[in-house]
Amino acid sequence: MAQLHQVYRNFLTIQRVHNKSWIQWRCYTAVADSAVIKEKTFEKILIANRGEIACRVMRTCKEMGIKTVAIHSEADANSVHTLMADEAVCVGPAPSAESYLNMNNIMQAIKSTGAQAVHPGYGFLSENKEFAKVLAENNVTFIGPDTFAIDAMGDKIKSKLIAKEAGVNTIPGYDGVVENVEDAIKIAEEIGYPVMIKASAGGGGKGMRIAWNEKETREGFRLSSQEAAASFGDDRLLIEKFIDTPRHIEMQVLADSFGNTLWLNERECSIQRRNQKVVEEAPSVFLPKPGQAMGQQAVQLAKAVQYKSAGTVEFLVDSKKNFYFLEMNTRLQVEHPVTEYITGIDLVSEMIRVAAGHQLSYAQDQVGINGWAVECRIYAEDPYKAFGLPSIGKLTRYIEPTALHNVRVDSGVTEGSDISVYYDPMISKLVAYGKDRAEALHVMKTALDMYVIRGVKHNIPLCYEVLCNQNFVEGNFSTNFLPEVYPDGFHGKVLDAKEHNQLCAITCCLYAQQQHGNRQFLNQTRLPQLSGNINSWEIELNLAEKKVQAAVVKHNDHYEVIRKYLYCFNKCIFMHLMKVTTADINTPTPSFTINGEDPTIIQALRFTSSGLVHVQYKGTVFDIEVADRTVASLKKYMPEKIPEDIASLIIAPMPGKMGSLNCAVGDMVAMGDEVCIVEAMKMHNSLTASKDGKIKAIHCKPGDSISEDDLLIELE
Repeated sequence: MAQLHQVYRNFLTIQRVHNKSWIQWRCYTAVADSAVIKEKTFEKILIANRGEIACRVMRTCKEMGIKTVAIHSEADANSVHTLMADEAVCVGPAPSAESYLNMNNIMQAIKSTGAQAVHPGYGFLSENKEFAKVLAENNVTFIGPDTFAIDAMGDKIKSKLIAKEAGVNTIPGYDGVVENVEDAIKIAEEIGYPVMIKASAGGGGKGMRIAWNEKETREGFRLSSQEAAASFGDDRLLIEKFIDTPRHIEMQVLADSFGNTLWLNERECSIQRRNQKVVEEAPSVFLPKPGQAMGQQAVQLAKAVQYKSAGTVEFLVDSKKNFYFLEMNTRLQVEHPVTEYITGIDLVSEMIRVAAGHQLSYAQDQVGINGWAVECRIYAEDPYKAFGLPSIGKLTRYIEPTALHNVRVDSGVTEGSDISVYYDPMISKLVAYGKDRAEALHVMKTALDMYVIRGVKHNIPLCYEVLCNQNFVEGNFSTNFLPEVYPDGFHGKVLDAKEHNQLCAITCCLYAQQQHGNRQFLNQTRLPQLSGNINSWEIELNLAEKKVQAAVVKHNDHYEVIRKYLYCFNKCIFMHLMKVTTADINTPTPSFTINGEDPTIIQALRFTSSGLVHVQYKGTVFDIEVADRTVASLKKYMPEKIPEDIASLIIAPMPGKMGSLNCAVGDMVAMGDEVCIVEAMKMHNSLTASKDGKIKAIHCKPGDSISEDDLLIELE
C-alpha cells in the first residue's frame, strides 16, 4: 500500500508541478530558479494546512529542492495534498479543531519527521501567535512574521491603535472591546448607523455583521460573537462606522529582517458575498496612480511592527478615493496569485528565503506592473441561495481549463475528491492573465466555459455573470455590487432572443448526436452505420403552436438524420435558419460555430429519458426540452405539476449542523422571526419563519447533522 501511495505521489507531483498553467506562470516570473535552488534555505518544510494552499506551497518547495511534509485529518487521508507531499502524517479526526488546529498533534508530526520549518498557508493556525511561539521554543522556523507582529495585527483593536500611531488613515469607531449587547447598542448610536460589528480576532468574513438599526445590532452582536468564538476561540467584538458604497482594495507587502520593506502594488477585492471575496484582480481599475499613497502607508504600518515575510494591508476606499485602514493579514492571502502574475514575484519563495535569513530578491524600483490578472474563487456552493450556500459531495467529473494560454488553476482536488462539510467549500482559485483588463476578462470567461465540475453545485454561473455585467466591465462597482445588481437574489443568466434561439439550435444538435449514438431515432431500432461523428447541421427553427419545429440535416455527406421530426418545446422568438458546426461534439466542452460567428462553448450535462437536456451555457445551466414527433404529439396530454406550497416549512438551505433552536412546539411566531441557527463551515446562518403561524412540529435537535433540503420545522 505504501508503494502504491508513493507511485501516486510521484504522479501528482508531475501532474501539478509540471502543470501547463503553472509552467506558463513560472516561465514568466523573474525569479532565477537555478540561483534559488543553490541558495541554502531548509531541507524539509511541514505545511500546516490542507487543500489548494498546501499544494501551492509544495510546488515552490519542490522547485527549490526542499522536501515537504503534509499533515492531514482522517477524512483527508487520500486527498491531493496528502499524496503530493514527500511525507504525510495524520493529525486527528475530520473536525478541524481535532486535526488542523490541534497544535500538540502537529508538533508531534514536526518532531517525528524532522521538519526544520513550518509554512502555515492561510486560515487554521496561520495567524495564531501561540503556534508561532511553540515553534520558536522548539527551534522550528515559522515561515511568517514573529509573534509580536502576529499579536499586534491579529487583534483588530490593537492594530487600529498602532495604525493611527504609524500615520495610517483609520475608520472612525470605538477603539475598545464591546462588553455586551447593550454596550453595542449605545456605541452604535454614538457612532451613527450603519455600523460594522466584527470579531477582534481572525478574518475571512467570519464574525462580521452590518447593522442599520437597534434590532440588527442585537442580532449582529449575538451571531458575530458566536462565529468568532467558534472560528477563532475569541468572542471579543469591536464596532466601527460602516462606509457605504466602499471598495475593498489591499496592498501586498514583503519584508525581510534587514530592514527592507516593499509594497507590491494593489489588488481590488470588492466583489464579495457575506464579506468574503469572490472575484479579485490586480491592479485596481479605480486608483489613479497604482496605489502609491496607499502602498507607502502599508509600508509604514509594516515597519511599525517590525514585519518580516509576506503580508497584506487591507483598506476600504470611498467614492472620493479616500482610503481607510481595515486590517492587516499576517499571512499569505488567498488571492496572492494575481500579484504574482503582474509582478513576476513568487511570494512563497520569498517567504521561505526571508525565514531562512536571506534578503529580499528585489528592491522597490524593481517592482513593476506587467499586464492584468483576474481571479475567481471557485466554490462548491449554490449561488442561487444567498449568493452561495455550501454544497457537499463527490467530484464525479472534474477537468480544469489548464490547456488554455495564460490560465493558472491553484487547486487541491481531482476527479473523485470529496467536498466535505468539515472544511471551506473552495474548489480552486482560477486565475487569468492578459496584457490589459479586457483581455484578462476574456480569457477568464473562456476558462469558466471550459471548466468541467460535476457532482456538486458550484458558483461558476455567478462568476460568469459578474464578469459580463456592464458596471463591472466599466469599473463602476463597490462591495455592495451583488445585492445592488441582484436585489432579489441571483437567478442566473437571462437569455436574449438571439442567445435563446442559438441555445435551442445547439441543443437539438446535441440531442440528435446523442440519439445517433444510441442508434435509435423515431422509434426505429436500427440505422445505417455512419463513420465518424456528426459535426455539421442545418437547423430551421419554425414557431408553430408555441413550439419550435426543427429540421436537422447532416449535410457534409448528405445523410439525412432527422427531417422535420425533432421538436424543441422552449419557445423560439422568430424563424431562423442556422448553420451549426463543431470540431468534436463528443468532448466535454464542445465549441459550436453558428452561421460563421464567434464560437460558443457548451457543456451537455445530462440527457433525461423524457427528452429534457441540461446544458451549461455561459456559466448558467438551462433545461431544454427536445422530443421526436411521437413524443411531442403526446405532450398535450401530460398534466402540469403544481408547485408545492412550502411557506409553512422551514427547510435546511445547506448541509451542516443544527446550532440552536429558538422555538418550541406550540409557540406562535411572526414572519421574519428567527426559529433556529444552522452552522455550516464555521458560519452561523439564521433561519426565519416565512409567515405568521404556530409551531406544529420540530424534526431536529441541537447538534444534529443535517443535509440540504432536510425538513427542520413545520408551522400549522
